[in-house]
Amino acid sequence: MAASLGDYRAALSSPGAAAPVLASVLGRLPISMLSLSALLYVQGVSGSYAFAGAVSAGTLVGIGVGMIVQGRLLDRVGPTRPLLLFSAAYLVMVAALFAGIELGAGLAVLVPIALVTGLVTPAIEGSSRALWTDLVPAGPRREAAYAYESISLEVFFILGPALAAVLVTTTPWPGTAMAVAVTAEVTGTVWFALTRATRTRTARIRAARTGTDRTADSAAPGRTRLSGVFGVMARPGMRTVALASLGFGLTVGSVEVGVLAATSAAGAPAMGGVLLSAWSVVSVLAGVLYGMRPWPRELHLRFPVLLAGFSVLVVVLALVAPSGSVLLLALVMFVAGALITPQTTAHSLGVELAAPGESATEAFNWVVTAVVFGVSVGQSLAGLAVDVFGPVGFVTGGVLGLVVAGLLWALRGTLAADARVPAGTAA
Repeated sequence: MAASLGDYRAALSSPGAAAPVLASVLGRLPISMLSLSALLYVQGVSGSYAFAGAVSAGTLVGIGVGMIVQGRLLDRVGPTRPLLLFSAAYLVMVAALFAGIELGAGLAVLVPIALVTGLVTPAIEGSSRALWTDLVPAGPRREAAYAYESISLEVFFILGPALAAVLVTTTPWPGTAMAVAVTAEVTGTVWFALTRATRTRTARIRAARTGTDRTADSAAPGRTRLSGVFGVMARPGMRTVALASLGFGLTVGSVEVGVLAATSAAGAPAMGGVLLSAWSVVSVLAGVLYGMRPWPRELHLRFPVLLAGFSVLVVVLALVAPSGSVLLLALVMFVAGALITPQTTAHSLGVELAAPGESATEAFNWVVTAVVFGVSVGQSLAGLAVDVFGPVGFVTGGVLGLVVAGLLWALRGTLAADARVPAGTAA
């Protein structure tokens, strides 16, 4: 199913959409800003990157676990009250983290605080995506809404770290970036939680739980919530979507490190950030055009094909990196970037296909967590390889992406089966 530019306009201008869209922009901007701003803040105070990296890792681990736990809770009781409570807890923990950093606390104190701070970081991403099921009908308009979610998240992943670096280097206090990130996240989350659309969704979920909403049962037969230890991940199709997100993150993370290493080796270190920013712009433009006529048409084939094509281009990118030509690097990079948004949009559509509607928040949070984890591992592995082999070392990301693409091809039947079985029916 294709989405036109008119579908994007119609989705974003749907009744009740303006307030939550604007609030989620503010609340999701710091998604990749908090860990980096914490790292730069701690490094600025302690002078140690290793020390700072441990604290930053604590926040990332906490965010990854917290998004899953919060996602299930938000699906059960609605987003309004939990988002407000987590915002309050987040402010308390951030205040403790600021105090610990300024007082020069050791890792035994800062890492647990950072971990809990990540755990209570409001998981607005999944709630923002899930709200579109209430705002727009199924079809091209909803597909455009999901594409917007994917595109905006991608932009935030690029802009967040850049903004953090600028604030840290241009202001006298190294904690400025972290303070700005926290302010934006809390303000946007509270605003989002109090919008009419979010409160209406909360009321509907609560009514469905108490059995007073008879329309929900008749409108979506078979779409029941999955409970148990694994929750929404009990569905094989949902595990395939998470695997695709992980493979995408592994590949992207390696490129982020490799491009910076390649431009530094070429004597133009500043071009690394420029290329990564331009990469995101190319991805957004190509993604919008791709959404008008996606290929392959079948979603279960789109996952392995797009990741394989992206991974092959990343391998080529790594092979041309030692040439020292920034122009050649940019050309291959932009071609590869054209396959970014089509993948993230497919991941979002996969959630719609594989997960029960009442577990959409938890499901999408799994996708975001898989990407974040993949990016972190991809960056780490590429960093080790680049230290040993030079810029060509980030070929590891492309190779890992091809391995995951092969697994996705073998598992393609899981999503194909979900396309024939209503989400939420018993396996």
